[in-house]
Amino acid sequence: MTSKQAPTPSLTRRTVLKASAAAGIGAFGGLATRGVWAAGSDKPEKEEVRVGFIPLTDCASVVMASVLGFDKKYGIKIVPTKESSWAGVRDKLVNGELDAAHVLYGLIYGVHQGVSGAKKDMAVLMTINQNGQAITLSKKLADKGAVDGPSLAKLMATDKREYTFAQTFPTGTHAMWLYYWMAANGINPMKDAKVITVPPPQMVANMRVGNMDGFCVGEPWGHRAIVDGIGITVATTQDIWKDHPEKVLGTTAEWVRKYPNTARALTAAVLEASRWIDASLSNKNKMAETIADKSYVNTSVDVINQRILGRYQNGLGKSWDDPNFMKFFGDGAVNFPYLSDGMWFLTQHKRWGLSKTEPDYLAVAKAINHIDVYKDAAAMAKVSVPKDPMRSSKLMDGTVWDGKNPQAYAASFKINA
Repeated sequence: MTSKQAPTPSLTRRTVLKASAAAGIGAFGGLATRGVWAAGSDKPEKEEVRVGFIPLTDCASVVMASVLGFDKKYGIKIVPTKESSWAGVRDKLVNGELDAAHVLYGLIYGVHQGVSGAKKDMAVLMTINQNGQAITLSKKLADKGAVDGPSLAKLMATDKREYTFAQTFPTGTHAMWLYYWMAANGINPMKDAKVITVPPPQMVANMRVGNMDGFCVGEPWGHRAIVDGIGITVATTQDIWKDHPEKVLGTTAEWVRKYPNTARALTAAVLEASRWIDASLSNKNKMAETIADKSYVNTSVDVINQRILGRYQNGLGKSWDDPNFMKFFGDGAVNFPYLSDGMWFLTQHKRWGLSKTEPDYLAVAKAINHIDVYKDAAAMAKVSVPKDPMRSSKLMDGTVWDGKNPQAYAASFKINA
């Protein structure tokens, strides 16, 4: 690559030392007041917490909670653990190798329902981010005129070969964004194309050798495809659903029951890091320099920091400033585990034939989204909490999702499995 290389570990450390000082945090040593429990009554049961992550920009709050020492403020030590695939994250959560993880919202719901893996009661502690994913088409398709949804549909209708598209996990967010976007443009992803699963860091390499025509993945890999000259951005996921839920801090229900104080402390620490990231452009840039390191995302700083600042380009000469770029905090509105957000993934799992039976949408969401833990953590971190566990959103095809009638919503789509 010709763009600026990732910082050396020493540079990253110097940068973060400055950031720590600015945030009032001891250099990698936590805040001056260690621990926030009263007379030991809510002291974390487990002090070292292994938190898995995939090399993506939105792992940043987990990484920065550890690097900046927010974890120590709450009496824990977060050990960020780099994983190679979402299937690996799933397996390590289920078998207890990981305590928690930066993970796809829909993966947690799929495991809880016994879809795409063994059934296990799961938990969402908080939403990590909104927005910031993208759908990429290969430069070869662009050269044939496929530069957006309608032109892709036209090309696929006239050129009858098999088209292959990649997502990152069968029940995950990227699969749902890809399917929704294709269907909104008249393409049935289950019948008109071949869909494969590819881990996020391998997307660009697989497109380079011609293994797929398009993919949906989190940043920085959409932008990396443009920098490498092999793909174009045809849609951002915020185009599909403005301020959509994306990654969550996920674990098993068993882990929360066993370590309730640790779960609360972990959530509070990641909340603090989320607030720090969104506090200033300077913090965002420092975050990009930190996570670009080979220990985390392993790419150049430039590939990360453009889109987290809302500076987009599509690979065909168009550039724009997107106000709905990746958000980590939004005064806490980003992080609240809305029940309606979780229920939406259940509707799409039903739509695409992943769930064979009709779930009790609200009951499942209440079981998974631990709003009680989140509220306690938010109080500790002094973060405001929305009053309503449901929210209303309009998606790209004009449909409104508010969680009020999930069964009818799931059955309303003309294109389905």
